[in-house]
Amino acid sequence: MKRFVLTTTLPVALVGVSLIAGLAQPQTVLAAENEKTKSSASAPGHADKVARGKYLVTIAACNDCHTPLKMGPAGPEPDMSRMLSGHPDTLAMPPAPTLPAGPWAYISAYTNTAWAGPWGVSFTANLTPDPETGLGKWTLRNLMDSFRSGRHQGRGRPILPPMPIANYKEFTDADIEAVYSYLQSIPAVKNRVPEPLPPAAASK
Repeated sequence: MKRFVLTTTLPVALVGVSLIAGLAQPQTVLAAENEKTKSSASAPGHADKVARGKYLVTIAACNDCHTPLKMGPAGPEPDMSRMLSGHPDTLAMPPAPTLPAGPWAYISAYTNTAWAGPWGVSFTANLTPDPETGLGKWTLRNLMDSFRSGRHQGRGRPILPPMPIANYKEFTDADIEAVYSYLQSIPAVKNRVPEPLPPAAASK
């Protein structure tokens, strides 16, 4: 498939972060929390949480960055067979470009899943419940801590632009629980998203 690199400017106000990946919790804690989550999945009201989560994920524009694009009859369109699976592991991006102090920019290659700026190049995360490459092993607490702190599972590196974490911090606990319920209900896609690339100056 032919690749292209597209560069446009983005207002600084729109820049948040993208890539939820994380550090493993102690296995005993993980197992206990996952077991609790499984039991609540059949509890009354779970379907309502999933529906609410789908609504929130839709209006929060998660698909805009986390669902790769494909070429359709009218041009690039979301590839819903890879819904929310993040940056394709088969799509290599160039090193971070050297950029002026501002405005920030994004780069794309038939996809909206790779972004570049003073932080380097970031890749949108796989949000599907694949246990090895997505959020399959994540607990509700992991997602809650990520949203509240702006760091991976609340204690890893900062979540990178363009994910609007400043906005998502405003989600209520109930909202985050609904988002988690929905993300755990969608089809799992095995797609190992690459690690972010350092800024151009740091990579020399």
